[in-house]
Amino acid sequence: MPISEAAWNDAARHLLAKMLAEFAYEGVITPDPDHEHGPHAYRLPVAPDTVYRFRAARGAYGHWRVDPASLPAGADPLSFVAEGHSTVLGINGDTLGHLLRELTATLAADVVLAENARTAAELADLDYGALEGHQTGHPWLVANKGRVGFSAADAAQWAPEARSPRALPWLAVHRDLARYRGVPELADPGTLYAEELSAPVRRAFAETVAGAGREPADYLWLPVHPWQWDETIAPLYAPQLAAGQLIELPSDGELRLPQQSIRTFLNVSRPTGRSVKLPLSILNTLVFRGLPTERTLAAPAVTGWIHALRDADPYLAETRVILLGETASVTVAHPLYDRLPQVPYQFRELLGCIWREPIGPQLAAGERARTLAALLQRGRDGRALTAELVRRSGLAADDWLRRLFGALLPPLLHFLYRYGTVFSPHGENAIVVFDEREVPVRLAVKDFVDDVNLSADPLPEFAGIPEEVRAVLLTEPPHFLPQFIHSGLFVGVFRYLAPLCAEQLGVPEDDFWSLVRAEILRYQRRFPELKNRFDAFDLLAPRIQRLCLNRNRLHLDGYRDRSERPHAAIEGTVANPLHAG
Repeated sequence: MPISEAAWNDAARHLLAKMLAEFAYEGVITPDPDHEHGPHAYRLPVAPDTVYRFRAARGAYGHWRVDPASLPAGADPLSFVAEGHSTVLGINGDTLGHLLRELTATLAADVVLAENARTAAELADLDYGALEGHQTGHPWLVANKGRVGFSAADAAQWAPEARSPRALPWLAVHRDLARYRGVPELADPGTLYAEELSAPVRRAFAETVAGAGREPADYLWLPVHPWQWDETIAPLYAPQLAAGQLIELPSDGELRLPQQSIRTFLNVSRPTGRSVKLPLSILNTLVFRGLPTERTLAAPAVTGWIHALRDADPYLAETRVILLGETASVTVAHPLYDRLPQVPYQFRELLGCIWREPIGPQLAAGERARTLAALLQRGRDGRALTAELVRRSGLAADDWLRRLFGALLPPLLHFLYRYGTVFSPHGENAIVVFDEREVPVRLAVKDFVDDVNLSADPLPEFAGIPEEVRAVLLTEPPHFLPQFIHSGLFVGVFRYLAPLCAEQLGVPEDDFWSLVRAEILRYQRRFPELKNRFDAFDLLAPRIQRLCLNRNRLHLDGYRDRSERPHAAIEGTVANPLHAG
């Protein structure tokens, strides 16, 4: 579909506003007050004859909110980066070229989203999977749909905004290369396959392997992303294909829809079927979206441990938190790359699959689920989805927000304080469950193996952690553990939700943060015996470290290959709005 100039210019102005806001938040740029033009006016010189002027509001955590309408007509992020890369951004030439490509791809995706946008009311009517295809991407990362490695045709097929369910090819992999793990009820891969594949498909798979002169029992089956097959598996596993260790299978015929994470597929042909998470060797946001071998192997064990904590804890049962388990996995080693720890990490994350529980069967009658990120979504009418949900609920806005925080925070706080275990509850991994009136009632969480961290200081509750789980989960000092809730939830989502609620619901930002703090204090009053944990994992400290996601791309890792996955940068501190100053 051709892109209209007007749509491109509008998307460019909005992306530039986001860029100025997030770069200012991270301290990459320092706009000066422009007193001549009012209290909310700012100026940023980028060249001797070029000054960017705009209006911006400030908020909690040092947040900037730049008004796109205040930017001059024709202003765009590509020109800004080209003009200011050496003067105000400090970007070298290698990074500059790749960044412009990522920004251009992000803009192209933004235009597709804008030209097919729905109203807030229409968004509210979409089911969980369909709504994912209307999301605009990570609110914090500027080049959030760069997808380095995808062509335009690839994006048109496999990007979430394409909203195109497709069948996936499958592979049979010899057990000399592939390892299977499952939760106890799926300990045998045959049990998984019996639940996920029809009898005719299983027969077709076995007959295909047998037709290649091989013993079907010696092989494991897994789906593969078609892009990954063409770009990495076929060329890099060519010797194994020649030797019959990998055998192409027909598709299972079921249609799957790519979700916001782009490598996770929802089964739309059979909604009770598990989602599949597949490696995809494209660079998107901070990392290549592969599947690390050891973490994939350990995913079912991590699920088993997390579920055991939930099932034995009366308070977690009271919250009715949903923990979408990663219940089975197949990992496929590469005979060469996996023995070479010094090679770029994406070559050790090439082939595998994680099967994850779907949200639908976990919901009670009348309940609906939406990712937390959806609450930041605006319709083409300018209204926020959140405003529409509040209207439908019939509740006052502050009461609805109190219900939201009461659904989200208690299980997260309990895992942190009681078990020294923290999720990264960002907009994609945290799911809000609503009742039939669109009132938030409980939390669902996914992606345990990648986004769960433990306290580095031993706790009595760690005594029962299986060694396989302890070996794979990352640890952090106690004082840093709350950072995952701050950065994932408060900075990564609420920093944007608070001004949106002020604008569209009439809830002042200070009141918003007071409601968040009140929910934390409510939990602490419920469990006074955990006082030492409240101090050790202090969510209410006066200041927190400022994690910077865009700085990593601009100044640290850029686009260079490295042997380990990069992490967010830390630059200074910001005031904590939850501190009782």
